Amino acid sequence: MIIPDWQLPQNVRAVSSTRQRGVSTGAYQSLNLGMHVGDSPEHVATNRQRVMTYAEMPSAPVWMNQTHSTQVLNIDHPTTDIIEADGIFTRTPGVVCAVMTADCLPILMTNTSGTEVAAVHAGWRGLAGGILEQAVSYFSGDVMVWLGPAIGKAAFEVGDDVVTAFTRGDPMAEQAFEPRQQAGKWSADLVRLAQQRLHRVGVTQVSASGLCTYSDAHNFFSFRRDGVTGRQASFIWIK
Repeated sequence: MIIPDWQLPQNVRAVSSTRQRGVSTGAYQSLNLGMHVGDSPEHVATNRQRVMTYAEMPSAPVWMNQTHSTQVLNIDHPTTDIIEADGIFTRTPGVVCAVMTADCLPILMTNTSGTEVAAVHAGWRGLAGGILEQAVSYFSGDVMVWLGPAIGKAAFEVGDDVVTAFTRGDPMAEQAFEPRQQAGKWSADLVRLAQQRLHRVGVTQVSASGLCTYSDAHNFFSFRRDGVTGRQASFIWIK
């Protein structure tokens, strides 16, 4: 497990998984946590139980059906129901907020007093649509953020439509894109786009893992790299 490098309140716990120490095989080797990607449900269930044990979670994580939306839901009790959202917020101790990724940006949030936490799934559509602003609006007090493992700028190629989606409302977003040799193609920096969006709503305590899912096949699943692949996950909860 990855322990995020940030100064958390003492009563908040955050961890992020790699693809190591699981039971899945083939394209999903080995700690795949995604039940929706074609892996054996029995293997995924075992992997999820292992993560709970590794991280000493107080309850089963609350999992989302992530659709690149801007939906963030406030969850006030542990549940095994699949939540239709791309962000989970809670003020309830023991509720484990989970976000699955395989190139998109996992984002963990807490207020500085440790009474509120959230986990957010942010691909370019969610970022451009305002999911971070939506998540931050739930919090009271100053917010701290950790940006987890995601596809790096060198590997993340996008088209003109993605550049336009960000720059039409914020010309400063141009700084997160670099043109490639092929016309109409750009390298996009998801982490920088997230940082810019957070700074615009007053969130300045932002830490980043610096880890690229695409370039590190040993530790991370990557949809862009492999197509058929598993999912790692990031978790946060109030003790």
